[in-house]
Amino acid sequence: MKLEKLLERLTYRCLRGSLGTEVSGIVNDSRRAAEGSLFFCIKGAVTDGHRYIPDVVSRGAKVLIVQEDVTSSEGPEIPDDVTVILVDDSRYAMALISAAWYGYPAEKLKVIGITGTKGKTTTTYMVKSILESAGYKVGLIGTIEVIIGEEHIHADNTTPESILIQEYFDRMVRAGCDIAVMEVASQGLMLHRTAGIPFELGIFTNIEPDHIGPAEHTSFEHYLSCKSMLFRQCRVGILNADDAHLQQILKGHTCEVETFGFSEKADLRAEHTQLVSRPGYLGIAYTVTGKMNFDVEIDIPGKFSVYNSLTAIAICRHFNVDVEDIKAALKKAHVKGRVEMVKVSDEFTLMIDYAHNAMALESLLETLREYHPHRLVCMFGCGGNRSKLRRYEMGEVSGRLADLTVITSDNPRFEEPEDIIADIVTGIRKTDGKYVTITNRKEAIAYTIRHGEPGDIIVLAGKGHEDYQEIKGKKYPMDERVLIQEILEGR
Repeated sequence: MKLEKLLERLTYRCLRGSLGTEVSGIVNDSRRAAEGSLFFCIKGAVTDGHRYIPDVVSRGAKVLIVQEDVTSSEGPEIPDDVTVILVDDSRYAMALISAAWYGYPAEKLKVIGITGTKGKTTTTYMVKSILESAGYKVGLIGTIEVIIGEEHIHADNTTPESILIQEYFDRMVRAGCDIAVMEVASQGLMLHRTAGIPFELGIFTNIEPDHIGPAEHTSFEHYLSCKSMLFRQCRVGILNADDAHLQQILKGHTCEVETFGFSEKADLRAEHTQLVSRPGYLGIAYTVTGKMNFDVEIDIPGKFSVYNSLTAIAICRHFNVDVEDIKAALKKAHVKGRVEMVKVSDEFTLMIDYAHNAMALESLLETLREYHPHRLVCMFGCGGNRSKLRRYEMGEVSGRLADLTVITSDNPRFEEPEDIIADIVTGIRKTDGKYVTITNRKEAIAYTIRHGEPGDIIVLAGKGHEDYQEIKGKKYPMDERVLIQEILEGR
């Protein structure tokens, strides 16, 4: 493809070379540079892509996208046949050039982008389930995986790099997809991974202080600002009316606005919520009112399940999905490792959840307490080579809200599991909560099952969808579902 075509939607300056250069491929990894390729010089948190110019031109790269002038006498030696294009931000340029390279595939799909601190993953799966029940073919990009037709691809980032997003969109189009639903992380917005995508719908679930730190967002205000970018890039924004930061998220928006929630002001509302409970099953039922009117029951417990499902309903309303299809699909929509119930007994309930910080664990345990269990049992560990504060906080939360805490190992990495467990114990001792420590995770799970009492709710927290245990730099296979099966079979 001609370079000029790739640059057609971009503001740039050609420092040297020809816009008529033929480009054979686009790369942002210097190791993948090849004859005729275009290389994006990305300034990252760890390294600067401009440093790799000598390497990529030696491999045959013929176009460099740069955000600093590298053609001066002090810059690297660049062959005469290499074209250099200067842009304000090479990440932004990468997003627009990637879209052009793949023929703007997002414009051939209805793209739904979901942003928020919590609820993104579950909501994407609910939306996919509902829309597919109505006959649409839906691709998904999210925290756990990318789904294109029957293909499931492991995800490394909630929102992949723009080159990869555009490749996935292209593959979705070729696979016959009508719709793409994707999680849009604040970092994905901040790093322009979603730049140039014409979102049909932009969704805001909620926001709480998270991802604040030197490698992520400098402040909560910056976090809010990045989330709000989605609503200057979508046709219709669908937002949580109950969130205290709604107006800040909407600041400068250019989209049509709809709302959902419990508030009387919401366009789509949840009313008359009822907890549904029986041995081995927890759910919630409510009435949808406003722009739609019907009763619904979800096989996932808690108020957050109302928000997630109501969000999905608000989205699917735009695709004229029949009410019966919505109700049936919501009964089937489950996400691996997100309040995932696993049947082990007719007398008590056991579930697996990804809650791996204090905020998520507190939300989960408070939700489950509303079901008035005989006992609430929480098993969890904390990752090694991470903040000790998280360990103290999670220990204190579980000690305060659970009737029994089973402290175990979870990705110890290069630390000793016993040292991490000791830190968790420091937190739990601030409470009156009962606890036991069992380092081996399989033995800890076995303990919770064998000591389960009628009416108990048992939570295995922290691993969720993960199917490994990371120890001393190596990931060992370990899926809690497999461990549970082995325990039940007496292995």
